[in-house]
Amino acid sequence: MSGILYIVATPIGNLEDLSPRAVNVLKEVDLIAAEDTRRTAILLRAYEISTSMTAYHEHSDERCTRGLVDQLVAGNSIALVSDAGTPAISDPGYRLVRAVQRAGVQVVPLPGACAAIAALSCSGVASDHFFFEGFLPAKAGARRHRLEELSALGYTIVIYEAPHRLYDTLAVMLVVFGAGRVVALARELTKTFETVKRAPLG
Repeated sequence: MSGILYIVATPIGNLEDLSPRAVNVLKEVDLIAAEDTRRTAILLRAYEISTSMTAYHEHSDERCTRGLVDQLVAGNSIALVSDAGTPAISDPGYRLVRAVQRAGVQVVPLPGACAAIAALSCSGVASDHFFFEGFLPAKAGARRHRLEELSALGYTIVIYEAPHRLYDTLAVMLVVFGAGRVVALARELTKTFETVKRAPLG
């Protein structure tokens, strides 16, 4: 029998947000495939989990993916974790999920923390309909072009942005969306300095 690939959501800040089910799975699987083994090691130490780890990230090649699939086909179970939040959401884990599904191996999600949903839930902006964009392009021209495309949407847009690009992105949003468009900024969610601010772009 094949093993199972578990998609395990991990805390986005507060380590207490790891579910009891996730703790059990991380202890019981044969291997943890982590986006950053050093960061995941902090979480594992906090819960006294000694499961072996291997790296799986955006630079992992097809050989790495194939190796994990082979282990699953051979009967080993693997937990996929990202640095924080739900794997495969704005994360390269979807490539492994796709390869595992093609091999006929079961994929089981363990729901938990997701920065986009946490931010949306405390933003105060309309959340009955929303579009998840994830990260915008890094280059200024492409970023503006993408925001112009998104401006046609008539509902909330969830965007991830790097702190060093935030001011520039807000300046472009002001031009593209107009001063009256209400935005919410959320950072350090679940951490000591959690901050959520909502105001018109102007």
